[in-house]
Amino acid sequence: MTGRLRERVREPMNLVELGQGVFAWTHPSPEFGETNVGLIIDADGLTVIDTTATPDQGAAVRNAIESLTAELELPLRRVVCSSPRVAFCGGGQAFWQAGFYGSDSTSDALDEPANADAFRRLLPRFASSYPDDFTTRPITHTVSDPTWLTPAAYGLPLPGEAPTNLCVLVESAGVVFAGGLATFGVTPLAFDGDPAQWADSLDDLAQVANTVIPGHGSPGGAADIADLVGYLRACVAADGEPGAIPAGPWDAWSDRRFDAVNTERAARLRRGDARIPTAMFELLGLSVGG
Repeated sequence: MTGRLRERVREPMNLVELGQGVFAWTHPSPEFGETNVGLIIDADGLTVIDTTATPDQGAAVRNAIESLTAELELPLRRVVCSSPRVAFCGGGQAFWQAGFYGSDSTSDALDEPANADAFRRLLPRFASSYPDDFTTRPITHTVSDPTWLTPAAYGLPLPGEAPTNLCVLVESAGVVFAGGLATFGVTPLAFDGDPAQWADSLDDLAQVANTVIPGHGSPGGAADIADLVGYLRACVAADGEPGAIPAGPWDAWSDRRFDAVNTERAARLRRGDARIPTAMFELLGLSVGG
């Protein structure tokens, strides 16, 4: 099976076999928007974790999955959206007939009209992939509490990058698909999440599996989670000053443009102010905020 999958999922994505019927497609260079995809094969069909950032990327993944499904005579049953961010759900149009699973907050966010212009500014490399009529796929099944999504996959709603992210644990393989809750080698973005809660959630996640598949970056484990926790706690301690983030493993990460957003968000929340950071509006070239 692995050989057939490798023929269909070519560079720049790498196929990683994690256990019987459990796979991840990852990107060799960690960058925001280069989103990893999980695949779990159950007796009743396939479960996909995240859909990539763009319709084109989603269609490429879907084509590979359709070929695999034809051989195994298994339908594509479910898509789990780990986050409402376009980097994780932007390819959802390619999976329209599947059931879409996500947290309550992800469902609420994806019910709102898509802001194609904001996506172009956030992900300039993919700007041409977001036409004015771009839409995301709405959630059909909300997951509010830890629960079995399939016989192999256990859903774990945890706060952090978003008000609630949805991770997927495959205990039989010792793997957790963290999706938007984890970025390894990529600076996280917490414009409406909570950096302090995020760090706490990651501490919990480190206890459930040895292998962590992040939303961005290579597969990792406890050490990678510890680095991400260190960065998030440094953002909290910085009290709104990006320059106060000390040196650390994050010095080599991509997308440090998010430092200003993360430190401002943490400082606002400490003051009881849950508004989107001004730095996020500035990142998107907007003058709104305050």
